[in-house]
Amino acid sequence: MTADQFRMMRPDRAVGIVGYGAYIPRYRLPGSEIARVWTDGLGAAPVREKAVAGADEDVVTMSIEAGRNAIACAGIDPQRIRAVWVGSESHPYAVKPTSTIVAESLGASADVLAADWEFACKAGTEAVQASLGLVGSGMAEYMLSIGMDTAQGRPGDALEYTAGSGGAAIILGPAEESCAVYQGSYSFVTDTPDFWRRAGEEYPSHGDRFTGEPAYFAHTIAAASNLMAAMNTEASDYDFAVFHQPNVKFPARAAKMLGFSPDQIGVGLLANEIGNVYSGSCMIGLTAVLDQAQPGDRILMVSYGSGAGSDAFDLKVSERIIELPRERRTTADYIARRREIDYGLYVRFRHKLKE
Repeated sequence: MTADQFRMMRPDRAVGIVGYGAYIPRYRLPGSEIARVWTDGLGAAPVREKAVAGADEDVVTMSIEAGRNAIACAGIDPQRIRAVWVGSESHPYAVKPTSTIVAESLGASADVLAADWEFACKAGTEAVQASLGLVGSGMAEYMLSIGMDTAQGRPGDALEYTAGSGGAAIILGPAEESCAVYQGSYSFVTDTPDFWRRAGEEYPSHGDRFTGEPAYFAHTIAAASNLMAAMNTEASDYDFAVFHQPNVKFPARAAKMLGFSPDQIGVGLLANEIGNVYSGSCMIGLTAVLDQAQPGDRILMVSYGSGAGSDAFDLKVSERIIELPRERRTTADYIARRREIDYGLYVRFRHKLKE
């Protein structure tokens, strides 16, 4: 066994995705509108537009919507879900869990694990890693892992152009019931101070010179390449690849460095349409891929969270993908359901004016 294979995480029994669902708010703020307000329209925006949560939406309400979609996709009784885990950077309460509200709203039993996860933008995939362990050990039949966020960016800051709202929910369960089966996973973390928000602070801060090479690329490339080495695969073995999407350029460059083509990442690259939805970025990209995938397709998914770390997953699509309910809302449906807003409405929706 090689060092890479020793460090790779593989459960005792095969685990897969039994159901999945996305949620994206209908409101869209164009990057050009942010530029109009802060730079007199000068300079190019890093994304075309971003999704904005409405005045009555937050991580709880959006997680419930995505969770309902995942349950409908899986076709299971929600009382059989053993855990509801919500990963986010923008939980509405500092002290009170998001997960308990979501679990009860979805109809899960009170005999359930509920927890909120945090690890910047990889909080959702961190919950997936833990779910793989519990389902794979036989401790749980089904686990619901959610990655969801609302836009967080200081007015006029570079993050405001890209910080979007939305995310996805994934129900993990036995491989024989799954539309895609996990072949292996791998996590890679270091203490890299590229992005942070201290307790009590309204907006996150970022260390510009750390965000690229020592943060995003170092962790994304290490996680992906180490997993591929352990799986004895290369880029050409995969039909799709999904990377964390803080913008369009970063995942495109990471894919190229690893040998993936634009066609392999195109389906899951949604940053131009919805921005960076933080904890849900990779997971929502995966839902878009699964909506189009066929039996036998292979998917590489690599998340990234500031602070910093990456989770990498190797999935193989099963025959059950063609048995999923036809009448269900896809990720593309949510992207197409859009209403453009101006900066003033965005400020009201996201409570940017403080007393």
